[in-house]
Amino acid sequence: MTDAAPEADEVTTLTQALGERTADLQRLQAEYVNYKRRVDRDRHVARQAGIDQVVGDLLPVLDAIDAARHHEELEGGFKLVVDALEKVAGKYGLIAFGEVGDEFDPHLHEALMQVPMEGDHAHQIVSSVMQKGIKIGDRVIRPARVGVADPN
Repeated sequence: MTDAAPEADEVTTLTQALGERTADLQRLQAEYVNYKRRVDRDRHVARQAGIDQVVGDLLPVLDAIDAARHHEELEGGFKLVVDALEKVAGKYGLIAFGEVGDEFDPHLHEALMQVPMEGDHAHQIVSSVMQKGIKIGDRVIRPARVGVADPN
């Protein structure tokens, strides 16, 4: 019977050590999961910042293309280049917005001028577009610069 007491003490000690190692393993696993989430989030943020930088640098080019389209000067090889550029921009979720007749939204539009509106509208609407706005997904990179018609 004297052997049972040391065996019980040893079992208790081993059980306690197992519990400590299990708790250590669970903490390490939780730390790893949190680390992986941070790395994934940081990677996404860095990728998005790179895309934003490139889009910001391309905005004057996109504005020149929009002006050429407005003056119907997209022909031949230039049109092929524009189509390829717009395809790449679409791949990254680039969206141009701001059309005459849209409801004015101060989160999407920058009002540069205001004119009285004829008709019976309850809200301000975009009466002219000086420069298209640019979004990537849901984020506004540049608001549309517009003229606004106010209801009478």
